[in-house]
Amino acid sequence: MRQARFIPTITVVPDLQTIRSSRGLPDALASCHTGLIGGYLVEGHVPAQDVIRLLAERPTAVGLAVPAMPLRSPGMETPQGHKQPYDTLLVLRSGATRVFARHNQAA
Repeated sequence: MRQARFIPTITVVPDLQTIRSSRGLPDALASCHTGLIGGYLVEGHVPAQDVIRLLAERPTAVGLAVPAMPLRSPGMETPQGHKQPYDTLLVLRSGATRVFARHNQAA
């Protein structure tokens, strides 16, 4: 995120579940990191370019989520360069999701 010129503030809290549920994130989409930016929740290893797009488009939504920790998502790189295809999901206020961006797809 810093490389994309975001200036993160890191706050360690004992339970992210309270933040997630108060913002409307379904439990099934919970991951290892939770961020808040511009009124949106960002859950998991979401690429910076997806956050930039979210803030530019300003959809009516809870935010973005990358469930689990897919290889070669931001922060999950490996020395061998292994990667897994994954989607960044737009989390709607109803709790439903739709694909916001696809990553590491086969060429």
